[in-house]
Amino acid sequence: MMRVSITSYTVDLTDGDLRQLSQLGVDCIDFGKGSAFPGVKEQGYPDLDELLRLKRRLRSFGLDINRVTLPDLTTKFMQNEPGSEQELENAVQAMKVFGEAGIPIARQRFEGDTFPHLTKKYRAIHRGGAIARGESLGFVTEVGPKRTQEEHEQYWQRFCEAYQRLVPMAEEAGVLLGMHPSDVPHPDTPFGGLGFHRIIDTFPSKNVGYVYCVGTRAEEGGSALVLDEINHYGRKGKLFLVHFRNVRGSLPTAGAFEEALLDDGDMNMFKILLELRKVGFSGCLNPDHVPILEGVTPEPNASWPHTCIQWSYHNIGYVYSIGYIKALLAALVEFER
Repeated sequence: MMRVSITSYTVDLTDGDLRQLSQLGVDCIDFGKGSAFPGVKEQGYPDLDELLRLKRRLRSFGLDINRVTLPDLTTKFMQNEPGSEQELENAVQAMKVFGEAGIPIARQRFEGDTFPHLTKKYRAIHRGGAIARGESLGFVTEVGPKRTQEEHEQYWQRFCEAYQRLVPMAEEAGVLLGMHPSDVPHPDTPFGGLGFHRIIDTFPSKNVGYVYCVGTRAEEGGSALVLDEINHYGRKGKLFLVHFRNVRGSLPTAGAFEEALLDDGDMNMFKILLELRKVGFSGCLNPDHVPILEGVTPEPNASWPHTCIQWSYHNIGYVYSIGYIKALLAALVEFER
């Protein structure tokens, strides 16, 4: 049975936070920031005792940790600058610690996998004045540099060097290593449509797969692409976690896209659930990005303006999304009778 998770960028959740999540029927928390765990700032990777303490506290509220994030691999590492190998060492050690704590899924971020200058971010207004994230190819007035084929291959080589260390540790630790697609999926992004698939071609381990983001992939090709990819990756057992996000438009069709509430985008999200059920997906559904509704003031984030990227106590957008997913899951049970 599929479950519901939410994203938090902090481990400093109050008892009130955890009570509300429990009341809403959330099952798990996905921690989206590798530096948030105690010990990372001091030693480069999480402290096991503190991580176990966090896990016990969450479980006392009926919650569990579903996905964590490894310490980032920055541009310094991706460009093979002197001294940057310590970043990879920290990520490998973090994987070991997460395995010892019994965490099921980890994600590694690779800086530079998107090209933000290729689209212009804008403030979209949806029903009732809801504010949503929009990005457009047409609004760009200055054409920035593009990565050459040689630079692309060098980036991919550094990615492979990192995974050559991370994958064996993931296997040893019993952790699933999930990759999120490049968001935004501009042409030639390392983890866009073609590069995303290349990961499992190059690393055919059972522990290597995806944090599959429905919204991000729809930005590249709409619902048809999403349904095809769920069927393809799901049959291979490569879907570890699903970011359950709806959008309007796509880069190839409209030259732009806008994030939307789950019932207000181009995709029928129940059809997405049916496809996930068909391939046997039993992981978490996470409403990772949510438009800004009346009364909500998200934390400022220059990289993600006009949207909410993590749950917070007073965010009714997440409450709406969680309820919507719970209702779809209940309907799915009846549908299967």
